[in-house]
Amino acid sequence: MKYKKLFNQQKAIRFRQFSRKGYALFACLGRVVTIGVLSVATLRSAAATSDSLSVVGVSSAKGAEVVGDTLVDKEATLADVEVTGSRAPLALGQAVRMVTVLSREEIQAAPVHSINDLLKMAVGVDVRQRGPMGAQTDIGIRGSTQEQIAVLLNGINICDPQTGHNTFDLPCDLSDIVRIEVLEGPAGRVFGTSSLQGAINIVTSLPPAPSTRRGSKAEVRLEGGSFGYLSAAGSINFSPLFGGVGGSLSASYTRSDGYQRSKAGALNSDYAGAKAFYQGGYHTDNIRLSWHAGVTTKGFGSNTFWSAKYDEQYEKTTKIYTAVQCDLRSGALHFRPAVYWNRSYDRFELMRGSEEKVPYNHHRTDVFGINMNSWFDWLPADEAVRDFQMRTALGAEFRNEDIVSTNLGEPLNEPFNKYKVGLNRSNLSFHLEHNIILRRFTLSAGFIAAKNTWAEMPFTLYPGVDASVRLADGLKLYASYNSSLRMPSFTELYYSVGGHQADKHLKPEELRAVEGGVKYEHLSGAGQSICGIKAVRLQAAIFHHHARNMIDWVMDTREADPIWKSVNHTRINTLGEEATANLQLSRFNFQLNYCHLHQQKQQAENYLQSQYSLEYLRHKFTARLQMPLAKRLSLSVGYRWQDRMGKYTDTAGDVQDYHPYSIVDARLSWTSDTYNIYIDGNNLTNYRYVDYGNVLQPGCWVKAGITINW
Repeated sequence: MKYKKLFNQQKAIRFRQFSRKGYALFACLGRVVTIGVLSVATLRSAAATSDSLSVVGVSSAKGAEVVGDTLVDKEATLADVEVTGSRAPLALGQAVRMVTVLSREEIQAAPVHSINDLLKMAVGVDVRQRGPMGAQTDIGIRGSTQEQIAVLLNGINICDPQTGHNTFDLPCDLSDIVRIEVLEGPAGRVFGTSSLQGAINIVTSLPPAPSTRRGSKAEVRLEGGSFGYLSAAGSINFSPLFGGVGGSLSASYTRSDGYQRSKAGALNSDYAGAKAFYQGGYHTDNIRLSWHAGVTTKGFGSNTFWSAKYDEQYEKTTKIYTAVQCDLRSGALHFRPAVYWNRSYDRFELMRGSEEKVPYNHHRTDVFGINMNSWFDWLPADEAVRDFQMRTALGAEFRNEDIVSTNLGEPLNEPFNKYKVGLNRSNLSFHLEHNIILRRFTLSAGFIAAKNTWAEMPFTLYPGVDASVRLADGLKLYASYNSSLRMPSFTELYYSVGGHQADKHLKPEELRAVEGGVKYEHLSGAGQSICGIKAVRLQAAIFHHHARNMIDWVMDTREADPIWKSVNHTRINTLGEEATANLQLSRFNFQLNYCHLHQQKQQAENYLQSQYSLEYLRHKFTARLQMPLAKRLSLSVGYRWQDRMGKYTDTAGDVQDYHPYSIVDARLSWTSDTYNIYIDGNNLTNYRYVDYGNVLQPGCWVKAGITINW
């Protein structure tokens, strides 16, 4: 088939100048400098990154009393810190595109069980949960499906080409994560062709530089709670050894009996999983080498995830992640090569433990990739002017995706074990980006050219341009145009069992988007405040997405025996607005977020039920309050209201609308230098809601835990 183009609190020391000039303050140190940032506000905006931030680290809070001047004073210095913005690193104050950043402190303070739960508070993120604790969750951005966003681990693409349902089977524990970056809107030239409508980059702790004289640090966490929930985790971060090689190791185990039973009284929402993650690094003055390896395995009752007729479904997944990255400098040139390999195993049981009645689905997926990103400045460091700079980035990536399966793909020439069919495809892409930075203006423009062997797709260009104007200190206007594409997953192409009919001739999805917005940020100086306000961050945006050939599973309810079919929607337009407000007061932090979406589809679909594209969040409102109750006692409360479009068929065969619902979560914690004791309450109103199909979500869920560190 031919591809058709379809379009202990210390006083902070403040450094005002972080430039790379030879006479700059940090240049005299002759080493990499890590800037500690304590962020207590729930969400904030920063530069979009394709890899981890190059010089920004995160320090830990020691008690709830660390609120106020220290936060403001430290964050005020960030505007000149260089970060990896777009394909080439730019200073945070100069970067154009905005990304929501969840810091380590926010992660530790949040009443959540998993990364998936944490993302529910991000303004434009849609988290559709089938099972708690991250058993299986679909995550989209601005109306997208789980297939249409890129998920990265330390800048490495870990998207699962079999199905996006398993993408968030992450090997790292929450305690490993330094921050999570959420980029909204297409980002093909930044993150590659998987990022049709956005990207989520999960950044874990990097080993310290060899010159850092620190002992090893260890942490142990124990938790227990409702529905037989138990969890144990441990980690150790050791100082550089063996001539500069350092690293960290973590492992965890979690289990639960689940919150409901099948009609026969058997477990059908239980969960058990383990994960382990190792990250290492080697640093010199000119070379920064890092690597990671992880494994995660879990089994969970799938309830009625895929068919309302069977309520004892079960699934087990195992994933292996490996990657090596390098940052090196040769004169004015900077190189960042990376190589990675990921393997996934997936076993699905329609009737749990009854393979003789219904054969299991087995899949093994391998993804191998190699990429190179490089950049250079047009003016040498000793000639660069603070108010003018040009930086160019260019690079390429090769990614091969392979699957062997019992039912996904074409017949294998030599079947082996249980695998009879499979598919292999490769993607090659090149990117180029140029950045112009003036005193109050930044322009970033470029493109990605992509070619895929599937469907004989030729090289196709997807451009993008971002611009921002700093009208005054703290006030910025920005606008952007970006485009991207996504190849169909193997499931969308070939899953034709159990009431599903796939189309192996699906076209790639393509999307073009325009966005404009305004951001205002005011940070009071140390010891200063206006009416008790230490910091204010306001942001508003409006965006329009024009999408072609969007892939979905739909059911024609007019048919006598309807089945789910994978199809290309002819055209879908999305208009959306977002607004966020963050206030840091003397005693607490408060945040409000709102997102509204409206979709227009160019076909009569009132008789169709959709699993994904037609089921989007029309309204999402979140609020969060963080406040100290005593010297070491703090409270965090989160509220979320959602209204979803679309319909679903219940177990009785009746068509139902999705109903709006509200959720309240809270965490009460006592923090000292060496331990943290907390109690979490999720869904405190005990409201039983449906967010996907007929899978009823749990009511109130309570857990308690303790974290001890040395």
